[in-house]
Amino acid sequence: MSKSSAVILVVLAFLIARCSAHRTDDGFKIKDGVIITKVPERPVGQKDVLGLTVPAMDTVRVGFVGLGMRGSDAVVRYTYVPGVKITAICDVEPDRVKASQKDLAGRGFPAAAEYAGTVESYRQLCEDPNVDLVYICTDWEHHVPVALCAMEHGKHVAIEVPSAYSLEDCWALVNMAEKNRLHCMILENCCYDFFELSALQMAREGLFGEVIHAEGSYLHNLDPYWDEYWHSWRLTFNKEHRGDAYPTHGFGPVCQVLNIHRGDRLKTLVALDTKAFNGPKHVSARGGENPEDFKNGDVSTTMIRTEKGKTVLIEHDVMTPRPYSRMYQLVGTEGYAAKYPVNQLCFRNEALDGRTPDYSKLEGEKTLSGEALSEFMENHRSPILTPELEVLAKEVGGHGGMDFIMDYRLIYCLRNGLPLDIDVYDLAEWCCVSELSAISMEHGGAPVEVPDFTRGAWNRIDGFSYAFAE
Repeated sequence: MSKSSAVILVVLAFLIARCSAHRTDDGFKIKDGVIITKVPERPVGQKDVLGLTVPAMDTVRVGFVGLGMRGSDAVVRYTYVPGVKITAICDVEPDRVKASQKDLAGRGFPAAAEYAGTVESYRQLCEDPNVDLVYICTDWEHHVPVALCAMEHGKHVAIEVPSAYSLEDCWALVNMAEKNRLHCMILENCCYDFFELSALQMAREGLFGEVIHAEGSYLHNLDPYWDEYWHSWRLTFNKEHRGDAYPTHGFGPVCQVLNIHRGDRLKTLVALDTKAFNGPKHVSARGGENPEDFKNGDVSTTMIRTEKGKTVLIEHDVMTPRPYSRMYQLVGTEGYAAKYPVNQLCFRNEALDGRTPDYSKLEGEKTLSGEALSEFMENHRSPILTPELEVLAKEVGGHGGMDFIMDYRLIYCLRNGLPLDIDVYDLAEWCCVSELSAISMEHGGAPVEVPDFTRGAWNRIDGFSYAFAE
């Protein structure tokens, strides 16, 4: 064999080795430069729950687990939702249960069954035969245990954000929902914000052309709030976990626009983070141990590419003084929408097919804002946002009303035997970013495969849509 031939063989062998699968030191399989995540086989006898419906309920009996900042407000909101009975309430702190009982009495509701005193009290609520839906507002560590226990006992579940933060927990929720044919919804209220609702409707009408890029984030200086979390659990979580710890507020609404698992799917993710500059200072100020071990960087940035070649940028920052933003942006071939720092819409005139907004009073770039934007959005209302519901939502409140719209839609779908707007696959896709981003960061920003939680059914449904009773 000639020397040149030998060199060629060595190079070919090297290239083949690079392209073939191998493993990292921590056990992850790498193929063609992408870290591969495991998709476990669906347990025998199970099938997917895409478009799941259950028998209509005339009245939905709700039990609440976790009555802190989010849970206590949810109890009050539910007293305004038609067709609801609040039959059980639970918290590790008995005084919170008593406070919610007073709220119920003040609204003219009968007392609910009480479960309190230990971190295991939720098990009694999950066993209560007078509960149809378990509404979970605990600290993040208990979201999955409570949800699994509830579904084991035949209850539907609605879980605050983030509903899960590990791939293992995401798969556990998917498998349990499929096994027992139950609804498992992530309570992503930002999907029901007035601007996001209108922008989604415009996207469904094709006003942006094809949406090819989207952005979302959670930028929120939590300096005033760290001490309000029970036993400082949220700061502890950020100390112990690397990655985007709270991705869904920005991510969920844009996934709906991009029809994720309804014609497209998340495929590959890359992520980077800054050093932890401010987190250790918060730990030290509160007398915590080993602040130098703080894992989560002040700012994390994640990019995701879909099967159809579209991209999503998401950020997480709860440590710096940046103004609050969910960075919601939709970039289409024919139009653009943005919520922050001010609401904006931009279109190519020819894209609107006779629905061109009035640009006559505008100068420079044809960007709708202010009164012109409000008028245009009003002409493209979400089909779920009736004028009556909007008035009631703003009266009841909850982040400006979007919490109430979310609650109303959940109960409406259950009472009418309809598929939910947000299913267990949404939950898993939006939450898995936490661990996947950490994996990418730990490997120098390497691309990581996003698992298909539908196990092959991601393109069976053609586009996102809301269900309505006939």
